[in-house]
Amino acid sequence: MGKYIKFFLVGIFFGIVLVKSEAVSWYRIFEMFKFQSFHMYGIIGTAVVSGVLFLLIAKQFNIKTIEGNSIKVPLKAKGLSRYIIGGTIFGLGWALCGACPGPMYILVGTGTISMIIVIAAAILGTYLYGVLKDKLPH
Repeated sequence: MGKYIKFFLVGIFFGIVLVKSEAVSWYRIFEMFKFQSFHMYGIIGTAVVSGVLFLLIAKQFNIKTIEGNSIKVPLKAKGLSRYIIGGTIFGLGWALCGACPGPMYILVGTGTISMIIVIAAAILGTYLYGVLKDKLPH
């Protein structure tokens, strides 16, 4: 249990950063989907660039995971349509509920209790995918 406290603390820090940067604000998300503001695109772009840099640094210095394994990025499956369909479904869900998966929990912590319904729906959707995944085209 003690070794997981750092993940809990990083999660709290991540939540504070998302709230303070207004990344969990429904209004900011609405602006993004209407192409009225660069704010969210700047946050997402910064996250992508940071992720790439951290992966390059991890590879250069052979940084290991907490289990001692090398950090590796798996190769993506071929086929563009699966990403377009999946991204569209993800984007529609994000636009409808005003949050992507990470901020849903942060919004509950900020007092947006209605997000519990969204979390329940996300869990149900994940369960249904697990049941149906062998019948779906991959």
